[in-house]
Amino acid sequence: MTEITKSDNGDRETTHTVVVPNSVNMVAVLGPGDEHLSLIENAFAADVHVRGNQITMRGEPGEVALVERLLDELVTIIRTGQGLSNETVERVITMLRAETTERPADVLSLNILSNRGRTIRPKTLNQKRYVDAIDKHTIVFGIGPAGTGKTYLAMAKAVQALQAKKVNRIILSRPAVEAGERLGFLPGTLSEKIDPYLRPLYDALHDMVDPESIPKLLAAGTIEVAPLAFLRGRSLNDSFIILDEAQNTTPEQMKMFLTRLGFGSRIVVTGDVTQVDLPSGTKSGLRVVEEILDGLEDVSFNRLTAHDVVRHRLVGQIVAAYEVFDARRQQDQPHDGARERRGPHR
Repeated sequence: MTEITKSDNGDRETTHTVVVPNSVNMVAVLGPGDEHLSLIENAFAADVHVRGNQITMRGEPGEVALVERLLDELVTIIRTGQGLSNETVERVITMLRAETTERPADVLSLNILSNRGRTIRPKTLNQKRYVDAIDKHTIVFGIGPAGTGKTYLAMAKAVQALQAKKVNRIILSRPAVEAGERLGFLPGTLSEKIDPYLRPLYDALHDMVDPESIPKLLAAGTIEVAPLAFLRGRSLNDSFIILDEAQNTTPEQMKMFLTRLGFGSRIVVTGDVTQVDLPSGTKSGLRVVEEILDGLEDVSFNRLTAHDVVRHRLVGQIVAAYEVFDARRQQDQPHDGARERRGPHR
């Protein structure tokens, strides 16, 4: 039911009522203590009133239409069997505000992998596009700040491909830049020396594969976790290969890695170009590779931003603050350089 009126100040207002199906629990829609309803009221310039399973909205037509779409998306997500959280509601609102062509429910209900009752799925639109790119392309780059799920989602797709027998093995690699020449001075065997630099990959793997089966998979070579240098000279067939922390590769190392691609394999390269640990003056292979491979068929570059951070909310705000700081610093640099060329004022 829709009614169009004019407010006291002459603006057009719409009153619209939607009926939530009886099969859907209203508490699930509105949230415990009406938490979801409060989020909706704060996010839109519309009055929202609930009576039974009827929700009436009044306000500017565009805002009322968005609230109606939001309710439809929330009901669709609930019907997939997953619960709604405040975070989910906020993400749906963000996607609707962004006016994307993809339905938020399709993004947030895409199941990649399930293990021990936990389901891994994308949580933002850019994450969904990143996951789709992995399905469609042989080489995919995921570039973005910490906490955006670049490596985690790539590993979930790798395990999914292994379980579906699309590949015979998974190879996980990182450049051990921090170790450098000091690696030989660390105590223990070579495996024990490099373990700290590969530990994040092991940790993610434990979320996706039963822990008791991991030693067997490693021993059989079905899953291999190795420093980047260990891949030199090899041709990797029927493999899902992930290079993490790729901002710490040189252009030569990046070329070496990409040319390891064999038949029936796919590659995912992840990294954050704002966190390069290479020695001063050394170019990052991740920073130059897009210019080199731009336009090459079957290669996809995907960028994630602070809006895609899925860790603590403050992490996203920290990343955004650093992006603003870096942008300001870059704007100031040409001016400073020009001042230096002119010399001191006399």
